[in-house]
This record gives sequence, C-alpha cells and structure tokens, in this order.
Amino acid sequence: MGSLTGKIKNYLELIKVEHTVFALPFALTSALIAAGGFPSLYQLFWITVALFGARTAAMSLNRLIDAEIDAKNPRTANRHIPMGVVKKSEALLLALIGFLVMVYAAYKLNPLAFKLSPIAIFVLTLYSFTKRFTALCHIVLGIAIALAPLGAWVAVKGTVDLPALILSGSVAFWVAGFDIIYALQDVEFDRKMGLFSIPARLGVERALLLSRLFHLLTLVGLIAVGIMEGLGFFYYLGLAISAFLMVKEHRIVAEEREKIAFAFFNLNGYISLTVFFFTILDYLRRGLWSS
Repeated sequence: MGSLTGKIKNYLELIKVEHTVFALPFALTSALIAAGGFPSLYQLFWITVALFGARTAAMSLNRLIDAEIDAKNPRTANRHIPMGVVKKSEALLLALIGFLVMVYAAYKLNPLAFKLSPIAIFVLTLYSFTKRFTALCHIVLGIAIALAPLGAWVAVKGTVDLPALILSGSVAFWVAGFDIIYALQDVEFDRKMGLFSIPARLGVERALLLSRLFHLLTLVGLIAVGIMEGLGFFYYLGLAISAFLMVKEHRIVAEEREKIAFAFFNLNGYISLTVFFFTILDYLRRGLWSS
C-alpha cells in the first residue's frame, strides 16, 4: 500500500496537479457565464473530469518529451523523469489514460464537445515541441490552457459563441504573459541549447513589456465579456482586484527576479480564483441561478 501511495504521489507531482488552479477556475467561470447562472452538477462533474484528464495528459507528455532537456538544465534536473523516480513508459501511459478520460468526459457532455476533443489533443501535444522551433511557444501554451474555458462553454451550451472565444482569448493572453515571466529563469540556458522563448529572443526588458501588453489585453477581453453578457458590479470588482494582482506580479518581477516562482504560482492562482468567486457573487446577487 505504501508503494502504491508513493507512486500516486509521484504521478501527482509529475503533472503538477496544484497548477490546475490556473485553468479550472476559468473553466468554471466560463460554465457559469454560459449557463447564465449555475450549470447542472452533471455538467460540472464532467467538465472537471475532462480538465483533469487533459491536465494529466498534457503534463505527462511535456515531462516525457522534455526529459532530455530537463536533465541538462540545473533548474529542472531534479524532475521525476531525469531523476528516475518516474519511468518514461509510466509517463506515456499516464498521457494516454489522461486523453482517454478527457475524450470520454467530452462524450458524456454533448456531441460538439466530443467532436472537438481531437483538436484539444493536437494542441496539448503540440505545445511540448514548440520551444524547439518557435518563440511563440508561450502563446501556444496560452491557447492550450484557454481550451479549458472554451470547452466548458461548449459543454454547457453545445455551441461556440463570440463571448466564449473572447473569454478564451483573454485566458490565452494571460497565460502567455505569465509564461514569458516564468521563462526569464532559463534565458541563458535556452540560448545555449538553441531553444526558443520570447525572453531569449527579445531580451528581458522587451519580453517583460510584451508580457504587460498581453495582460492588458487579458483585462480588455474580460471587460468585453462582462459587457456582452450583462455582468454586474461584483464581476468588475473581481477584475479590478485581478488587475491589481497583475500589476503586483510585474512589480515583483521587475524588482526581485528571485521571486519569479512566487509571482508565477501564487499571484496567478489568486487571479483565476478571484475572477471565479466574484463571478459567482455576481450571479448570486442577481438571483439568476438556473435549475
């Protein structure tokens, strides 16, 4: 039993399950807006299952595909595959199971979600290769994570609508912006290895400027969604708090580079949770919960 518990712990660490805090709150926010209130428990359950499957598959593949690179990078050399804690065959099996779970959850939701699931598999797989040929890898990661709110919208409404695309685009810019910040840790290593990233390509200062622009576009997109969907005071209050957190993130990175990891995980986790909880409050205030 101890060995099994250890294996499960290693697998959860491999896929960085705690980083689900980036995608899941925005997926649930999207589901709330699509439903105009509260989706069914059935929909919420299968949306969460699909997201967990996608997360498991994408991170397992990423760690598998990048294993050789990770082993050469002092910052990542202690990851599970380079250290031999998780075998490559185990990571591949996890990825396959994750994709199967995601596709099955999409099937349980509605026909359009099921039909679009191969696109999600393609994008989630593509991301892990992009640092080898394009500095736009951060944007591809943003698109990959933005599939969560888009998929949640499709899960609830069975359609792809303009507000869903704008919301997902906002998430894509948000993720790309903070991934650029995260990549600052590996600028010299990326250049040495011939890997592509915006900081390695443009330099630190211009990369940070682009990151700020991406986060500005995030806020503009989320405001547009609020206007289009008739959201109220609490939603915009959540956006104001999120804007403050984004400014704080950029200030921390500008002044104390050693705190990049803190800015990456803690503040961005707070941002996604803030938007989600204040969207809930907005619908509670208006009493628009669906049956």
